[in-house]
Amino acid sequence: MNWSATDLRLLDRCQRNFPLDGRPFALAGKPVGLDEAQTIEAFKRFQDERVLCRIGALVRPQTVGASTLAALAAPPERIAEVAAIVNDEPYVNHNYRREHAYNIWFVVTAPDAAAVAATLERISQRTGLPVLDLPMLQAYHLDLGFPLQGEGGAPRGLPTAASDYEPDDCDRAILARIEEGLPLVPRPYRELARSLHLDEAEVIERLEWLCEAGVVTRFGCVVRHRELGYVANAMAVWDVPDDVVDVVAATFIANPRVTLCYRRARQLPDWPYNLFCMIHAKSRDDALAVIDDLNAVAETGFYNRAVLFSTHCFKQRAATYARHSGAAR
Repeated sequence: MNWSATDLRLLDRCQRNFPLDGRPFALAGKPVGLDEAQTIEAFKRFQDERVLCRIGALVRPQTVGASTLAALAAPPERIAEVAAIVNDEPYVNHNYRREHAYNIWFVVTAPDAAAVAATLERISQRTGLPVLDLPMLQAYHLDLGFPLQGEGGAPRGLPTAASDYEPDDCDRAILARIEEGLPLVPRPYRELARSLHLDEAEVIERLEWLCEAGVVTRFGCVVRHRELGYVANAMAVWDVPDDVVDVVAATFIANPRVTLCYRRARQLPDWPYNLFCMIHAKSRDDALAVIDDLNAVAETGFYNRAVLFSTHCFKQRAATYARHSGAAR
């Protein structure tokens, strides 16, 4: 679908800092010349065309619940079967095929570490394959916003660290209720509050604080990158000495084309890499050019590294923090 300049401006502006206000759509549409009803209608079109995944929160890993990145080395003839087993797990929210001996990559996000571990154990037992578990050690940049007008990324500075704030049960309930996104109605926070037997003002205040505390790293539109033309999804990984990995990561995240950057545990001897970057580009050559730029600026070209392009998306949805009665088999 060909989107108008107004549509793109609206979606661009709302990928971050979606209004935390009683009538957020009225505020969101005003800078692009749309009234409240027109703005809601535009978001419904985005959703119908599968460009908009949801309007909601990106939660910093390990602040609410627990999560990990994991991989399997599936024989080529078993890829569809193994992917279906992975998809069957309720706490798996992303599942991709990538070009590597470890060819199935998935994210598990659950209410606690025990639920994550149980999910990985079930997948290993059901597939008969060992699971490569790569827990996050340090988040440097978590965004996944995509510029829709031009190629520049969002402005960024140093990564915002999470505070010592521990989300309480009410915070967790709010985040769990908006996993699939805010309702596209004039007063979405009031509808959310009613479903939780809370006041609208309290819901807004708690979301504001979760953003300020760094528990929520971005509140806004979560878009589907492939539908927007970002079809080259590259996970670039490096084996960087531990004493310089923070310095290298700071250089990497200065590049606006880096959408995610984090440090994960090595799993020797099978997986020697500890620094991960996600590059979402409109072509493979474009993605590789970004990685070349990273190596040139950070002088990482001589480190052991790999680039894993995704070739198929088996599953992509919001992370879940609510307990699933069917999760334990």
